[in-house]
Amino acid sequence: MPFLFLLYVVAYIDRINISFAGLQMTGELGFSDAVFGFGSGVFFFGYTLLAIPGAILVERWSARKTMAVTMIVWGVVASSTGFIQTKLEFYGMRFLLGIAEAAFFPGMITYLSHWYRQNDRAKAVAMFMAAIPVSRVIAAPISAALIKANWLGLSGWRWLLILEGAPALLLGLASLIYLTDRPGEAQWLPAEQRDWLSGELEREASLKPAKRVSVAAALGNRDVWFLCLAYFGGTTGEYGLSLWLPKILQRIGGLTAVKTTLLTAIPSIAAIPAMLLVGWNSDRSGERRWHAAIPRMVAGAALAAFAIRSLGVPMALALFAIATAGITAGYGPLWAIPSTILGSSAAAASIGLINAAGNIGGFAGPYAIGWFSTRTGEYAGGLWSVAAALLGSGIFALLVRIRKVK
Repeated sequence: MPFLFLLYVVAYIDRINISFAGLQMTGELGFSDAVFGFGSGVFFFGYTLLAIPGAILVERWSARKTMAVTMIVWGVVASSTGFIQTKLEFYGMRFLLGIAEAAFFPGMITYLSHWYRQNDRAKAVAMFMAAIPVSRVIAAPISAALIKANWLGLSGWRWLLILEGAPALLLGLASLIYLTDRPGEAQWLPAEQRDWLSGELEREASLKPAKRVSVAAALGNRDVWFLCLAYFGGTTGEYGLSLWLPKILQRIGGLTAVKTTLLTAIPSIAAIPAMLLVGWNSDRSGERRWHAAIPRMVAGAALAAFAIRSLGVPMALALFAIATAGITAGYGPLWAIPSTILGSSAAAASIGLINAAGNIGGFAGPYAIGWFSTRTGEYAGGLWSVAAALLGSGIFALLVRIRKVK
């Protein structure tokens, strides 16, 4: 888990560091808020293309090899983004980065189901996805330092992107050596622990409905599509807020790029305990839907409160902290659901579909906020849209039919 956590920290930093780079990049390259919002979100068009194959590769081929190839390719693309000059190059590199990263997250969720029992899975997902707020906390001071650089005639935002892409290359190579595909192959575990864990996972698989669910049937499952919509609302909120938070704070506070970057860590710090607590309680109680829904609805209410009237930086940070905690806390229970209702390959395909369809919200959120900002000069309209998506996320999570975990 610590190694998987580290991988996701690096992945997420490469995904959202454009929000920090944008504090300088938009002015230097003459990009409007609409251009920045579209370029930030177009990542997810590429991201949706390989999400299903990525999850199936982990299930049927190898997590170790899939993760290694994925990370090496995305590291090259992430660093290369630091050399863009035009908006078309910006769009193109973000699209390619999405393709390069597509297999990572659904593959990891599938991989966790190979190692954690069902009644431990929400905690496992919460621990893994706590990398989201942790990555923001780590990225803020590093990006604040790099954005001040001016080496070899290149601006700080370029060095930020170039250098923050490099760890993915190194960790991709390390994954080939370090990761183990399944418990039965883990020579670093005592034999009795390997046998016990393998036996528990096999027992759980045997308790699922005897009728084999095909990949095609899984992709047409009513509840899978409700999970897609629930995840869509969450990613709309997550990326709408995370990719625009630096610019929103800079506008309302008139802050420098460095101070703005450092302040963005505060909401993420609040999200870490919320994620772990909700994931733990979901496993303890065996309840998934309400644990996924309530935090999302609270997050939507927090963003709506900010959109109602102009606020200063302290109150804005408090509301953004509540919103960030609510958005991320719902992930553990939500991602514990697919493997409870489907067999291994079908669950892997459904995880890929949920991730692919849901992450369209990663385009919708940033683009909506950028579109409203360019046309109205305010962020309120975009934030209302994001708040509505979060409310919808909670509603669709409650519509999913699942068995209570025993």
